[in-house]
Amino acid sequence: MFLGGLLLFLQSSVAFSGVYDDLLKAIEDNNTSEVTAILQRGMDVNTVDKSGNTLLMLAVQKGNLDLLKFLIGHRARIHNRNQYGDTALMMASLKGHLEMTQLLVTSGAEINHSGWTALIYAAFEGHTPVVEFLIAKGAEIDAKAPNHATALMLAAKNGHVDVVRLLLKAGADAEARTPDGITAMKWAKEAGHSTIIELLQKAGAKE
Repeated sequence: MFLGGLLLFLQSSVAFSGVYDDLLKAIEDNNTSEVTAILQRGMDVNTVDKSGNTLLMLAVQKGNLDLLKFLIGHRARIHNRNQYGDTALMMASLKGHLEMTQLLVTSGAEINHSGWTALIYAAFEGHTPVVEFLIAKGAEIDAKAPNHATALMLAAKNGHVDVVRLLLKAGADAEARTPDGITAMKWAKEAGHSTIIELLQKAGAKE
């Protein structure tokens, strides 16, 4: 009886593994119809890969908006985090996928939380439309990342003039600093971003 049950379990595990591999391959190939077909046969929409990435996250990584819509429509969990602490919204913001960011937020994705945030990610990469949208939706302007940097600091460091301008207009603290004294101005000067330096000076920033 025990051996029979064990054999059945092993067979089920192998079958699941095969379907799981097929699912990941279909996502990798951006084969939306195959992905949806597998999911409609009973595969869990909240399946994760070995790094804890949900299917939502994988859809974002591939830029597959249709699949993202399908998954959300079938109640995929939006708030899940992978092993690095990233959510699907954070990934969409980091990659500058505006439509995906909008869809996730309107579907209930959390914008403000501790640690890295969608706004910080978008500012770091200079995705102005995403930054603008997140601000309009109530993103915390001066939220601090685990290294105590703000969105403004990171945008200044990386030379994203339009993002810096947008953040300052939204009321970002131009003089925010990390415990070791890093400011947006300091990073802008170190990188030689003259236009950003001028914008920060006009906002009253000092190094």
